[in-house]
Amino acid sequence: MAKDFKRHSFWLQQVHGDAPDQPALEGFAKADIAILGAGYVGLWTALRIKEQDPACDVVVLEQDICGGGASGRNGGFVLAWWPKLASLAKLFGPEEAIRICRSSEQAIAEIGEFCRAHNIDADFRCGGWLWTATSSAQMGAWESVVHICEKMGLQVFRRLDPGEAAQRAGSAAHRAGVFEASAAIVQPAALVRGLRRVALDRGVRIYEHTRVQNFSRSAPVVLRTGRGSLAAEKLVIANNAWAASIRELHRAIAVISSDMVVTAPIPDRLERIGWHRDLSITDSQTMVDYYRVTRDGRIAFGKGGWTIAYSGRIGSNFDRHARRASEVTADLRRYYPVLADAPVTHDWSGPIDRTPDSLPRLGRLYGRPNIVYGIGWSGNGVGPSVIGGRILASLALDRNDEWSNHPLAGRGLNNFPPEPIRYIGAHIVRTAVAAKERAEIDGRKPSWLAVQLARLAPAGLEDKS
Repeated sequence: MAKDFKRHSFWLQQVHGDAPDQPALEGFAKADIAILGAGYVGLWTALRIKEQDPACDVVVLEQDICGGGASGRNGGFVLAWWPKLASLAKLFGPEEAIRICRSSEQAIAEIGEFCRAHNIDADFRCGGWLWTATSSAQMGAWESVVHICEKMGLQVFRRLDPGEAAQRAGSAAHRAGVFEASAAIVQPAALVRGLRRVALDRGVRIYEHTRVQNFSRSAPVVLRTGRGSLAAEKLVIANNAWAASIRELHRAIAVISSDMVVTAPIPDRLERIGWHRDLSITDSQTMVDYYRVTRDGRIAFGKGGWTIAYSGRIGSNFDRHARRASEVTADLRRYYPVLADAPVTHDWSGPIDRTPDSLPRLGRLYGRPNIVYGIGWSGNGVGPSVIGGRILASLALDRNDEWSNHPLAGRGLNNFPPEPIRYIGAHIVRTAVAAKERAEIDGRKPSWLAVQLARLAPAGLEDKS
């Protein structure tokens, strides 16, 4: 594996040695379609292209190893788009919004079926999602989403009786909540490595440790790497947060961190407090806490939004950051004080490609017919990447079908402000959000200024009340 493998996540360390690395690209090569990025989006796209056109020569270029980016670092939450129903309805109308959400729910089941069909031991468990309040300020954060679902005749979310949220989560810190049954959890690195194996079996060529330095906007597209180049008739950009380095996409996403910690195995203690082992849990903060239980009874606990990359530059502090890890650990112990002595054995970080509305952007790069992109998964890409792969495959193959005509395809780029305004403004707002939410968790009244500035934060993974 990679020489700097220890910087990788707990998930990737668990599957360490599953297969030899693929060689780096050296010299000159050709392909029908090149895919930039070997995470979920890139590999699902490669597989869908091969399904539709088995003879197509597909090459995937990855600067690290498959899953070295967000696909091997995330919390393993496989969520539908139901909490974004209001945003989707505003963009595309109620009927299309429901269709999109249902397809995202079907994508969850499809991942489970794919793992079973290909003997991928990704610990896929469908136990639902618990959306909770952990402070009085968070109470009812879900009401606007639940109301619009009910108004549309959809029984998606179930309001929990008083105390049931605490019972399911195993902690009285959870004051209330709603439950959505379609969600699953997965060992994220095992899933992406399984996708890698199937892609290789189907004839996809993968070059790992191959960083693309630049690419032409010509036909064919020429991608230049440190030790070679690749000419391809089509290019698919699927490198998520790293797409911020591409000039046309630079302002379409803001790169923020998400930090995770994992404890030692404590399965008996988790059982005693009643934590449902197949459940995915989030609170209702803007800087969201998300947590679940691993197969061997560890707590995997993460927090989004601690830091922001200047001009999309992803440095080493997006691999690991000790101070941020200690703050994530503090949140874990605040919610589960009876488990405060459980040692943290692993911590890591990763970049998220956040869009202004937390929905992805997919389309052709400024109208170029031979370059397509799918970015902006905003921290909820595990399940929706299945949809993204179908859309990008159809666009790359110039098909006229339901996926190339999907509402999310070609909806344009809603940009953030330019630098340094974006960076300075984002940090001011982030600081205000952190101060506001910390005061609320502690039961204090946040300052008026913090409340006003926090309202400027981009939309999150849920359309909160």
